[in-house]
This record gives sequence, structure tokens and C-alpha cells, in this order.
Amino acid sequence: MRHFVTLLVVLCASQLAHAQDAAEAAHREIWRRFIDSHGIMLDFTDLDGSVNFPTPEECRDGKPNALGWWTPIENGAMFNGLYMDAAVLRWQRTKDAADAAKARQLMEGLLKLSSISSVKGFVGRGLSTDGKAHYAMGSNDQTLPWLVGLWRYRQSGIATRDEVRQIDLHLTETVTEIARLDWKMPAEPPFNTRGTFNGFHFDEVARMLFSLKLIHTITGDQKWHTLYMAELQKRNPDNNRTKLEVCGAGMSFYYAKTHNWTSCTAVSALRVLWELEADDSIKQAYRKGLIASARLAAESLPLALQFDPHDTSVFKQDWRAAMLPLWTPQNTEQESVALAEKQLREFIKASPRRQKETAFIREPTAAAWIVTLCPDADVVQQHAAAIEQVISRYDYSRLYYSTFFWVEGAWWRLQQVK
Repeated sequence: MRHFVTLLVVLCASQLAHAQDAAEAAHREIWRRFIDSHGIMLDFTDLDGSVNFPTPEECRDGKPNALGWWTPIENGAMFNGLYMDAAVLRWQRTKDAADAAKARQLMEGLLKLSSISSVKGFVGRGLSTDGKAHYAMGSNDQTLPWLVGLWRYRQSGIATRDEVRQIDLHLTETVTEIARLDWKMPAEPPFNTRGTFNGFHFDEVARMLFSLKLIHTITGDQKWHTLYMAELQKRNPDNNRTKLEVCGAGMSFYYAKTHNWTSCTAVSALRVLWELEADDSIKQAYRKGLIASARLAAESLPLALQFDPHDTSVFKQDWRAAMLPLWTPQNTEQESVALAEKQLREFIKASPRRQKETAFIREPTAAAWIVTLCPDADVVQQHAAAIEQVISRYDYSRLYYSTFFWVEGAWWRLQQVK
């Protein structure tokens, strides 16, 4: 029996060391290929780091579509904001000036994305080759992580007094404008808005409550707290559940079988709400929601095992060849979405590797991070071995998409419960 226990300890230590090496490899690969010259994370690159950026003219014309979907600059605000968690946690562990500089670079990228448009409150997705041109529509999935990422940096211990001042100005202006637009995200003409924080689904509820709590914390203006408390008690007319009860139930999937990669944005907002909340009854509801979210996310961890590390399916970085033949001008969000959906089908035909990375890398790595956002150490520990297995599963130098970046945040958060 003693020999069996010894063997088990050795195997666990071996997996832990492998996961640590893998997390470090993921970090190196992110910074080798996926952070552009403005400090903004790209969606995909070739294995040598080359990128087919949309031109300024293509961005202005809405090519391949006005959302920028399926291009290398589709999710810069989202990915930077979410990856900031890992960057900050890494620096807090290492206290290395180089790690602080990386977090600062991500922060500067986030601020740039809210400084590129004359439309107040607009948060862009990414930048073209001129460092200015961008697509006309962001989204709720882009803006929420942008808010959380800047907050994480602000509170990290890295931010200078001047950086805190700049961040507060950007956060306050953005949330104030979103609130003025009835919680819709500002977009450029002819689209004007796209996406909302207003609704009763978990993603919407957590995003709005976080935004209100955030701005009250920054400004001290009582009106934001009053709005926050009122929103908590608003009831869904369909099921009579309050928004606080929605938070207590945690993450749920509704537009696909799983979508950890987008719902993790709302879970990250719920985690900050839990951290900031002083009222014990509200805080306990948030804790309950984070536990429920972790348990649901854990069901997606085995998806990593369906990815073949030796897979040789094709990925073609030339998104233009697959998508531009379908292009037509767009004047509404609906026209842009419809066009993008047609284009995706063609892109997948040309690059079947894309689907494997999104299904078997993007989902389980985002799920791993969601589990580690849970404040209950016992719940996280229950899934520690499976999370380490996810982190260790991939050869990051052979992945085309950056959507493995969650493993780094999962690794550092896992160390907090060891």
C-alpha cells in the first residue's frame, strides 16, 4: 500500500511539473506570435508568426464583413481583457519587471481600442496595418472583458497614479455612454449600436451589475449604487426570478451546446462582483453562482482529450480567398451577421483545422479558467487534475489560434489553492 501511495504521489508530481512547463510554453507562444505591435492579442497567425491583417480600406468597407468576424483582429478587446488576469497573476507571483511590462502593454492596447473612434464609448476589436483603421462594430463580448481587464490592471499593484487616472476616465466615459444608450454598445455609422447588457440571461445580468458596481466603486457617485441595488431586484417577467437569483444560479448555455469561451466573460464579471460586494447576502449569492458556473464548466474539460496533438488538418491563413467572393455591402447588423455566417462555412471548408481548435481547445481551456475563478478552494481542487491535464494536452507552437490563452490564467489561479 505504501508503494502505491508513493507511486501516486510521484505521478501527481509529474503531471504538475508537466502542466507548469506547458503553461510556460503557452506564455512564450502568446508573446512570440499573438501580441501585435500595439499590445493587442490577435485571433490567429501562421506558425511562423506571419499575419494577414485586413487593410485600412477593407476595414472601412466592411470586408470581409463589418463585424471583422473570422479575421485576425476579430477579438482584440475581448482577449486582451480576459488575458489580463493571467498577466497580473503572473507578475504578482514573480514580481519580474518584464512581466509588469507585459501587463502594461496589454493595458495600453486596451486603452488604444477605446481611443480610435469619434463615437463616444466605442470599444474596437483590433487595428489594421496603419494602427488606426478598425471595423465599425464591437460587441457586448468585446466591451465587458475590456472593462474587467482594465479593472484588473488598475488594482494589480503595477499601475501608476497617472495610469489609474487614465483608466478611470476611460471606464467612466464608456459605462456612462452605454447606460445612456439603455445599455447598448456604441458602434459607428450606419450601425450605431450593437449588443446589450440589458436582459435577464446570466451573461447580460452579470455584465450590467458589474458595470454599475465598477463605476460606483471608481466614482463614489451614489446614483450608480442606487441603480445597482434596483437592478438586483428586477424580476424576469417570464419566470419571476430576480437578477440576484440569476447570478446565484450561475452560468448557463443557450445559443450552442457549450459556449464557455464567451460566457467566461460574464463569470469573470461575477468574480469581481464577489470580490467587491460588502453585503453578505448578496456576496453569498455571487459565491453560489461562481460554484455553479465552475461545476458546469468542468463538464467541458474532457473535450481537450478529443483533440489529437498530432492532427495535420489544414489551416489557411488566407481568409480573403474564402470569404471575399461572397462580400456585399452591409447597412445593418443583421446584414453583417448573415454575410459572416455564409463566409464562415466557406472558411471552414478551406481551413478545417479551425473547427478542431475551437471545439477541442477554445472550449476546454476557457472552461478550465472558469473553474479556477471559483472562490471555493475545495471545488477547484476537485478538478485540479483535470485542469492540469487540459493545460498539458497541447503543443502550443503548433496551434494557429490564440484561443488557448486561458490556460495561463487557469494555471496561476490553480496555484492559489494549492
